[in-house]
Amino acid sequence: MPFKKNQQVVYPLQGVGKILSIENRMFKDKKTPYYIIYLEVSDMTVMVPVDKALGLGIRAIVSKKEAERALEFISEEYEAAPTDWKLRYQMNLDLLKQGSVVDIAKVVRTLYHRSKVKELPILERKLFDNALKLLVDEISFAIGSRKDEVEHLIFGKLEAELPEKLKTPVAAVREDDDDYEGFGEDQEEAEEDDEDGLDY
Repeated sequence: MPFKKNQQVVYPLQGVGKILSIENRMFKDKKTPYYIIYLEVSDMTVMVPVDKALGLGIRAIVSKKEAERALEFISEEYEAAPTDWKLRYQMNLDLLKQGSVVDIAKVVRTLYHRSKVKELPILERKLFDNALKLLVDEISFAIGSRKDEVEHLIFGKLEAELPEKLKTPVAAVREDDDDYEGFGEDQEEAEEDDEDGLDY
């Protein structure tokens, strides 16, 4: 088994979790080993079949060095994101599903900088908030710092790359953006992404 009891792991789109136990459960008249994972950020426990864990993108928390690299990545130069928000949304959602700490950092960086150019539609703002929470969650565990300290550090690095005229609070969510109307169902379906983990 790739993971052990009490190991901290990352569950894509869900955050950092702890493997409470590895238990055999009956599934289709066959004993199947499951990871019982507690997700602190959502206060939820899920059961994931051991043989499907890697396919779902579940991985070990990154090392301190890798976490620090993700922090540096945030402040590096990058290409501007597509102006079509639906295309941008799908690209960023795909990155979150891939689940590497650098992928998550890229989503945070892209959407933060975009929010300084133009206000984000509600779904994109939710995606930014989720990506930021995932990034803060993992990095705080990896480097052994409080979450509020890590969040402050991340925003400091995001602001460092902004032109002076754009260094203001994150743009507010626009409530009357018709472009995203009717797109919520697609987003909810994408987030489910035929997840095999079960609420416990």
